[in-house]
Amino acid sequence: MEVIGLKRLFLLVLWLWIPKEVVGMNGTTIGNSTVSSRLSVVKIGALFTVDSVIGRSAKPGIVAAIEDVNVNKTILPGIKLEVILHDTNCSGFLGTVEALQLMENEVVAAIGPQSSGIAHVISHVVNELHVPLLSFGATDPTLSSLQYPYFVRTTQNDYFQMYAIADIVDYYRWREVIAIFVDDDNGRNGISVLGDALSKKRAKISYKAALSPGATESDIGDLLNGVNLMESRVFIIHVNPDSGLVIFSIAKKLGMMTSGYVWIATDWLPSTLDSMETVDSNTLSLLQGVVALRHHTPDTNLKKSFFSRLKNMKGMETSSFNSYALYAYDAVWLAAYALDTFIKEGGNISFSSDPKLLDTKGSMLHLSSLRVFEGGPLFLPTIFRMNFTGLSGQIQFDAEKNLVHPSYDILNIGDAGSRRIGYWSNYSGLSVLSPENLYKKPPNTSTSNQKLFSVVWPGETTATPRGWVFPNNGRQLRIAVPHRISYLEFVSKDKNPPGVRGYCIDVFEAAINLLPYPVPRRYILYGDGNRNPNYNQLVNDVALNIYDATVGDITIVPNRTRILDFTQPFMESGLVVVVPVKEIKSSPWSFLKPFTAQMWCVTGAFFLFVGIVVWILEHRHNPEFRGSPKKQLMTIFWREHCEWSWKICANHMAFCGVNYQFKLHSKLNIHPHSTAAFLTN
Repeated sequence: MEVIGLKRLFLLVLWLWIPKEVVGMNGTTIGNSTVSSRLSVVKIGALFTVDSVIGRSAKPGIVAAIEDVNVNKTILPGIKLEVILHDTNCSGFLGTVEALQLMENEVVAAIGPQSSGIAHVISHVVNELHVPLLSFGATDPTLSSLQYPYFVRTTQNDYFQMYAIADIVDYYRWREVIAIFVDDDNGRNGISVLGDALSKKRAKISYKAALSPGATESDIGDLLNGVNLMESRVFIIHVNPDSGLVIFSIAKKLGMMTSGYVWIATDWLPSTLDSMETVDSNTLSLLQGVVALRHHTPDTNLKKSFFSRLKNMKGMETSSFNSYALYAYDAVWLAAYALDTFIKEGGNISFSSDPKLLDTKGSMLHLSSLRVFEGGPLFLPTIFRMNFTGLSGQIQFDAEKNLVHPSYDILNIGDAGSRRIGYWSNYSGLSVLSPENLYKKPPNTSTSNQKLFSVVWPGETTATPRGWVFPNNGRQLRIAVPHRISYLEFVSKDKNPPGVRGYCIDVFEAAINLLPYPVPRRYILYGDGNRNPNYNQLVNDVALNIYDATVGDITIVPNRTRILDFTQPFMESGLVVVVPVKEIKSSPWSFLKPFTAQMWCVTGAFFLFVGIVVWILEHRHNPEFRGSPKKQLMTIFWREHCEWSWKICANHMAFCGVNYQFKLHSKLNIHPHSTAAFLTN
């Protein structure tokens, strides 16, 4: 009996001495690593704000996906997939705390979050613990960077949405827009991409109007009043779906939903409207003429039956769902498919303690309870290899970890609801054909191929708005007008508005009236009126930006064109020469008029001098220069005449580029090697 008692005592001491980490309830523990020996349950987490436009659609999608995965015997056979829901309450701090609590439950993946700001913070947590984060709602383009390797986006990247907006702006030939956005990670980074996309279309964001995440109606009103004083009338709204409608409500009160204004909203607006059971007429009237983008998902029978199923689910807070329900559903299936492949390829689901978190120095945060998913580095590439067709379309990732075939529906909201006016895809740009039909054809993003149906703009007009007006707080153009004392018909002072008159003023006013926009201007007289002003000084003052332009009878000369741009002349020069017109009778001796008598005498003297020189040189060798004086004189004159004639012809032919060689012989019988031979090349 004593021996048995000693044995029991020894076993009891040994049991108390062994650390708890070595023993697991359903598994075997080696060191600090826990390996499931009998894998029957796999846990995944879900992080999102339940009471939100996106959360109310995402929650039933996740629940339905978990049920479908567990019912399907071909996926994870013998393994039950469980989901642990954590509500982030739309708070970055609470979202981080909830993420840390979630990681204590040894989850192999986390679905969410919906907020890009929270995703930035949680991504650092999952990077350390090697747990893939499958987000169905975080659309911030910068989350695709190499800084967040464990972030997996299962929805569309806002990078493509901003390029879709840039294509719309370019389609309607607008060149400046005003961006209104929430000043958080998602808003700032999305608008930054929009600026880059517009610059490629030779357009730009003229002003970035940032709102704080908790902006009041007073703050929004002040911001809208400010942008309404600016030039652009094209507004891009990139805000949160839970508070975005307030902007349009205030804009309506300020008269900014009338004709001439353009409002383009990102996917937050259709998501809000799709989540409403019934969109009341007041809301539609508020949004009349707005153009919005919505995530494009194929219209399949599977999607229709899924939405019908969600409506009939018990305990649902709403009967209407947006596209985020589809992306959340597909995110769960992506995790299930990848986990099934991972296990079949020999992957182990094991967790261990992070040595970096063991020494907490008495902290009450219990960071040592966080577990690292040891199979995460192998499970992550398995996720990116998946390729299947989900409710939202094809689930496949490109080299930059984005879903393939990004596309959007382009909607025009009116009193009767939303009307689809076209599609956008990075495959073919703007089109009235669905992307599924375009994928069967070669890609074509040429300008001539871009097309949308007609739009009913704010104010119920179909005419495309100009997109800008002259700002109410803009400075008037300073137009300098010469204050002359002569030629008052061109420009002169006038007692009546605008204070000047004349032919030049009439032409300038006619040109201004042809412009499709108003140009406020103010005429300023240049000069004292006692004498004509210095026009060179006037041109210099315009070049120095003392005046914006000048109108008057200003002569265009080279020195002035070097520093200033001139319009095309619209009147002839005032310098003319008046001469009497007399009829001159022709004369047979008119050919003598080009030269004076003195010039003709000099020409004749040279003619005789050359002839005498030739006669002296040829007389001894050439018999043609011998005989009677009369014959010799005739030979000299004839030779000179022929030589001058040949020279004229030779010069003419040389001018025409002809090479030739003439030899004077025949009647003259000139010896080829004599000094009278004429050779020209």
